[in-house]
Amino acid sequence: MANVVLKNIQKVYLPANVHVVKGFDLEIKDEEFIVLVGGSGCGKTTTLRMIAGLEEITSGELYIDGVLSNDVPPSLRNIAMVFQNYALFPHMSVYKNIAFPLQLKRVPKDQIEEKVQKVASLLGLSELLKRKPKELSGGQRQRVAVGRAIIKDSKLLLMDEPLSNLDAKLRVQMRSEIIKLHEELKKTIIYVTHDQVEAMTMATRIVIMDKGVIQQVDTPENVYKYPSNLFVAGFIGTPSMNFISCVPSSDGYLYITKNLENKETIFSDKTDDNKEYKLKLTDPQFKLLKQRDYINKKVILGIRPEDVKTAPIKTNENTIKVKINICELLGAEYNLMYYISGNLINSKASLDKRIISGMELEVNFNIENAHLFETESSECVRICKEIEKPIV
Repeated sequence: MANVVLKNIQKVYLPANVHVVKGFDLEIKDEEFIVLVGGSGCGKTTTLRMIAGLEEITSGELYIDGVLSNDVPPSLRNIAMVFQNYALFPHMSVYKNIAFPLQLKRVPKDQIEEKVQKVASLLGLSELLKRKPKELSGGQRQRVAVGRAIIKDSKLLLMDEPLSNLDAKLRVQMRSEIIKLHEELKKTIIYVTHDQVEAMTMATRIVIMDKGVIQQVDTPENVYKYPSNLFVAGFIGTPSMNFISCVPSSDGYLYITKNLENKETIFSDKTDDNKEYKLKLTDPQFKLLKQRDYINKKVILGIRPEDVKTAPIKTNENTIKVKINICELLGAEYNLMYYISGNLINSKASLDKRIISGMELEVNFNIENAHLFETESSECVRICKEIEKPIV
């Protein structure tokens, strides 16, 4: 197997001096499934291509199994790669596409036959070996591309958005197959995607990137529960985390302030122009904010949609009456969207009561699971109740 270490990796494109990867530091252990995730242009694919040797490293050090590999040719790195566009040979059968890496190495025919049959059986391609790529579905082509990569028995498997060309149902199926493949082969896998659902469901650890910089590296559970900053909190989760401008007060409340970034929303929503909204902090949260000198300073409250629900009890201090702007039926529940002082909120509701747009409801904020973020640095101020029990 393979461990990979990247030390202060930089990538700069000249002569425009475009800095696409900045100070990338990461240690990947044997048999890990690492997912690089982020928006378009964040540098994740460039990082993967530098590991593969398809892009030159501007500065920094890349070690594969303890060997400095900056100048090692791609063919000598013992790496297999699955590309976004499959990159199959259209004139070759499935059998020949899978066998091609072994033929280049002049492996004996009997060994090629044995390995191709084994890989085809593993990927459910045994009945398709005589077909050409044009006769296959998108999911089948992707499995052929994976088969061609794993037959080399390389130490490291790189995948560059391999599921982006598939429809939703096929993506779910292929995610399961890749996870199972990782468990059976026990290879080190580095996987690039822009889909945070793929990252959450497949990775042992997630590397979240933005503008060429690593924002957080952690397990999927920790990234979701303990985001390090505003970007990570908003990127991970569907629907994304709600962000509400507010100010902690000495009376133990968070006073919600108007979101001045969207004036059209504020002035079109006349129902709450003159209302004061506040949320009661728990005693430990208030003590922590007071100790860290956040009282009377503007912060951003972050709370997941599942922690904002239709209120069963009217007397709860953290219950607010809202007017529903959009109501989406998601089958097992509703997704509700509305504004509180210009702050857009997403929340969940069960199907026990029929809800339509324009309806007024009371929603309850589970403040114990909330986060606070600094307005300038966007760093997270840990106030959630589970912070003393981090996931290992």
